[in-house]
Amino acid sequence: MNKDERKYIGNMQQLYSARVVRFQEGRADGMKAIIVKNGPLQFTVMADKCLDIAELSFKGENISFLTKPGLQGRNQYDTNGAEAQHSIMAGAFFTCGLQNTGEPCNVNGVEYAMHGRLRTTPCEHLCVDTVEEDGKTLIKVSGEMRDSMLFGRNLQFRRCITTEVGSSSIHIHDEVVNENFQSEPFCLLYHCNTGYPFLDESCYMILDSNEIRAQTLFAEKNKDKWNVMESPTSALNSEEMVYMHEVEPNSDGTAKVTIVNPTKKLAYRLKWNKSQLKNFMEWKSTISGDYVWAIEPCNSTFEGRKVMEEKGLLEILQPFEKRCFDIDISLLEDFDELK
Repeated sequence: MNKDERKYIGNMQQLYSARVVRFQEGRADGMKAIIVKNGPLQFTVMADKCLDIAELSFKGENISFLTKPGLQGRNQYDTNGAEAQHSIMAGAFFTCGLQNTGEPCNVNGVEYAMHGRLRTTPCEHLCVDTVEEDGKTLIKVSGEMRDSMLFGRNLQFRRCITTEVGSSSIHIHDEVVNENFQSEPFCLLYHCNTGYPFLDESCYMILDSNEIRAQTLFAEKNKDKWNVMESPTSALNSEEMVYMHEVEPNSDGTAKVTIVNPTKKLAYRLKWNKSQLKNFMEWKSTISGDYVWAIEPCNSTFEGRKVMEEKGLLEILQPFEKRCFDIDISLLEDFDELK
């Protein structure tokens, strides 16, 4: 913004801001968060839950999916088997790992929580800042989480969320470091969820997929409709549907998936580096009240920790090895770009 434009504004928070807040009611009581407003985008980053993104809206319209339990902080039952279904609130972006993704399981007497423990881990060294870089105004939220235990693993997880003021995109950069003296297996899945009113029966998915595997018989029966969304259904025999895709990357090694709403002339795009996250899952539910379409880049499969360990599919971090992961979320109004 130049000096002439600044004449109209005394406080730049009229245009953009990143405010640290604390919720004060219900199950969210006490939860610390950062509400980011960059102009067209507004989103809530949960400082007490892995710096995941809960609500996401674009020009005032909701994009994300929120489960029935709604916003809430960490609960005593969060990491107790399938009890997690009472507290998983989904949101726009939540992190599954680092010990498990998918259903809870027991491996060699060790209990692994549904979607792992990272999603409920509070942030340390929280930093919220607005900076000028190369003529751009950037809002940055960063912090550190740790997945560790006495006489066991010691994995450090660092996250930096960046958005440019006036843009319609968010960049997430994560780093996982094994700070233990033994090698450690790790699972990582990014659960990126879209919901109503952005999501409706006019939506379709653009994805360059070479192979599709269905998780269940119900999903297999509906596999021909994997790339279209349907109207909500109250049928008793309806189920969620999960598909594993073999995604063809672009020439630069990035992969992308786009959900298009032609009625609203708006699209949601996710882009990631396939060399960092080799697998991709799609999660879809047309069940009334649980209406969601999610895209999930990952290094795991829908079989979960137990089967992956049995098949030798788990990725391994060597002592003090670091891995980086980059995700871009964008809202697109330019249909020429989509074409």
